[in-house]
Amino acid sequence: MKRIVCAAALAVFGTVSLAQNYPTHPVTIIVPFAAGGPTDIIARIAGEYFSKTLGQQFVVENVAGAGGTTGITRGAQSKPDGYTIMMGHMGTHGAAPALYANLKYDPAKDFTPIGLVAGTPILIVARKDFPAANLKEFLAKVKDPAAKVKQAHAGVGSVSFTTCTLLTSQLGAKSIVAAYRGTGPALNDLVGGQVDYMCDQVVNLVEQVKGGSIKAYAIATAERSPALPNVPTTKEAGLPDYQVSAWNALFAPKGVPKEIAAKLNDTLVKALDDEATRKRLLELGSVIPDKAGRSPEALQKLVESEVARWTPILKAAAQQ
Repeated sequence: MKRIVCAAALAVFGTVSLAQNYPTHPVTIIVPFAAGGPTDIIARIAGEYFSKTLGQQFVVENVAGAGGTTGITRGAQSKPDGYTIMMGHMGTHGAAPALYANLKYDPAKDFTPIGLVAGTPILIVARKDFPAANLKEFLAKVKDPAAKVKQAHAGVGSVSFTTCTLLTSQLGAKSIVAAYRGTGPALNDLVGGQVDYMCDQVVNLVEQVKGGSIKAYAIATAERSPALPNVPTTKEAGLPDYQVSAWNALFAPKGVPKEIAAKLNDTLVKALDDEATRKRLLELGSVIPDKAGRSPEALQKLVESEVARWTPILKAAAQQ
């Protein structure tokens, strides 16, 4: 009996010691899209704080493909030791089950949730010289088959794909679609005028809108964004039913030691209270979750609710 008690005590001590010393070498943050997109930007902002606070580099690795599911699959199959984590989002952990019949992970079962990093409102944007002065004129163009309007997105299952699918399904419209391996490349072509419009996270678009390299028609939230106060809401602009926000969150593979997961969550909570980190996220138009919304439990519930929300929407849109 004494041996059993001692063994158990040693196991507990070893786990606690492991968490206290963690991390002892660099940690990889898998971003499942190309560099330059909103998920990449948010991951790098969070990673900088984690590196500074925990004393080891948190290095972003971009693993693009299949609407983010390639990188997330790799992360899910990584060793659950805390040295590979991933930045997932609404597409990879909400929409993907409805879009990929052979998805190799279950968003609600195959991960250890760390916490929600940021909410990211959706903007409807177009190339700077698109011939529509406001949202109503823009929607008329999208619904007109003769206009041959071309939509860009970051891959099937990405936020830009999902939110534009919702838009076109509500309009009963179809666009010519150009798919990319990330928001960064898609945005580059929008700025260059090779495509006509996108629906995407405000985080990735603020600087381009402010600089006039693209035009914003509306933000799909109940209130205007402090980052772009001159952009009307979809309700103000005449499309009240189009209300959607994305989100980005940190996940680890299933089976990561609880103490390490707790240390990562604690660091995230502190990051979102850090003045410099908050400032950078808010300037991009992000919505920072409140204390309750940062817990692993809250993220788990969010994932489950997002899968339930998007599955019927996307399956219905696919049948149109």
